[in-house]
Amino acid sequence: MYKRPAAPRAEHYLSKLQKSMATWWDGLAVCDYHGQQYTFGALARKIERLHIAFEGVGIKKGDKITLCGKNSANWAVSFLAISTYESVVVPLLADFLPEAVERLTDHSDSIALFTDPETFEKLDMSKMPNVRYVISLSDFMPLWGADDALMKAYTTLDERFNAKFPKGFTAADVHYPTDNDTDLNVINYTSGSTGNPKGVMLRYECFSATIDFGQRYIPCNNADNIVSMLPMGHIYGLTYEFLYPLISGVTVYYLGKTPSPSLLLKAMQEVQPYIVITVPLVMEKVYKSSIKPVLGKWYMKVLTAIPGISGVIYKKVGEKLQGAFGGKVREFVMGGAALNPEVEHCFRKIKLPYTVGYGMTEAAPLLAYEHPFDYAPGSCGKAVDCADVRIDSEDPENIAGEIQAKGTNVCSGYYKYPEADSAVFTDDGYLHTGDLGTIDAQGNIFIRGRSKSMILGPSGQNIYPEEVEAAVNQRQFVAESVVVDRAGKLVALIYLDADGIKKAGLDEEAVSDIPEQVRRGANRHLPSYSQITKVEVVLQPFEKTPKMSIKRFLYK
Repeated sequence: MYKRPAAPRAEHYLSKLQKSMATWWDGLAVCDYHGQQYTFGALARKIERLHIAFEGVGIKKGDKITLCGKNSANWAVSFLAISTYESVVVPLLADFLPEAVERLTDHSDSIALFTDPETFEKLDMSKMPNVRYVISLSDFMPLWGADDALMKAYTTLDERFNAKFPKGFTAADVHYPTDNDTDLNVINYTSGSTGNPKGVMLRYECFSATIDFGQRYIPCNNADNIVSMLPMGHIYGLTYEFLYPLISGVTVYYLGKTPSPSLLLKAMQEVQPYIVITVPLVMEKVYKSSIKPVLGKWYMKVLTAIPGISGVIYKKVGEKLQGAFGGKVREFVMGGAALNPEVEHCFRKIKLPYTVGYGMTEAAPLLAYEHPFDYAPGSCGKAVDCADVRIDSEDPENIAGEIQAKGTNVCSGYYKYPEADSAVFTDDGYLHTGDLGTIDAQGNIFIRGRSKSMILGPSGQNIYPEEVEAAVNQRQFVAESVVVDRAGKLVALIYLDADGIKKAGLDEEAVSDIPEQVRRGANRHLPSYSQITKVEVVLQPFEKTPKMSIKRFLYK
């Protein structure tokens, strides 16, 4: 069975960052879309000023600092300032409720908090007794201090900065620590829910390994741009829309909060990104709203059935889609869930350079990836070369088993949660992913479902709801679905595509017929043991995790 050769030891990502600062000193580094901009030199200067402020209030190596706010250039500055100071970054999602921010900040033992003024006003500082200082992500000014040390540090900041660099701050003054590979770099919480928080502990070397993989397999340079859409509070956006491109010299543009479709496409047209990193749900919506209606017209069906003409039409559709994203996208990389087979079939016809990867927070985040031109449909790529990925099965090619991984990019466990640590690793040190999969002779990994969501059929068959949902989601007017087991019967919960229904001009009676039409249509593509017995309509979109996976445990 094919495996990529093991990766060489990765250069420390802060060493690469330091070189990038010097190489592209005057080039744009991080920018808010139509807002704040920092060159690499200005970024380095801001980082150094924050270091001096940290020193002024007595923050030390290893101290935890929470970072909670929407994507922005100042968020990027703050992360790099904390990381290069060798304090531990605790990034939290901007849309966490105040209670979750308080709980996780306290659980992480953070002594400082970077956030925006609007979020700060909703927080109860008594719920975070370890926090001594709160700094604004809007302008880096103090928002709150347990004493006057923070204000004193800021009032003397210019004086101390000028004293340290009397001849001015230059690239030669940038020095970041690189002897800390195995030190804790980030605590990334996988959820803001109540109960025992799971703060994934990621070392500096975890990021060095995964960034190095990205640079070797998805090369980019200082002539490239990227639009950051995924939240940087989540590891996927943090690593692959920020750290890996920035260190490669790419200019990163932030849209802030989740943009409207019109703003997103406008930004794509202006920024012209070299890569689009997203989740299958977004691309499936693009397909349903923009591609399927065009190819579904009767005359298009006739034309695409004619050899020679079909290729021309599919090429034009692909070019138009590429143009909508700025025209310079070399790869569309999706992760977090499987891509709908119908959508995947269309993307291959129009020759869209797409691929589907696989990972998790615990792996910072990649465990599998393949270049679009070598990508096997239905798979999630091949194992990354900085980790050893295996299938816990007596016949990994044919019998699904748990996907397990061990490598430099894999976390050290969970912060202050030893009972979870003991369960998350095998006796020989492999990470339990909780995902079930198979692997073919070429090394392509195929996700079959979550071990926790697998349903045991009446005759002992393993039923993976994700595979049943793929059949349901192909039906007209279905936006998304969740399949559940009720007393041994499979029930599909569906959220309807309101825009599609409106465009089709369906009346109330026709809409009421949709569930049964979905059931019959999906069952035609499903084996007898995984047939759906009932379809129910839900009135709200399904709740999702930061990587846009449906929180299926909420639906029964």
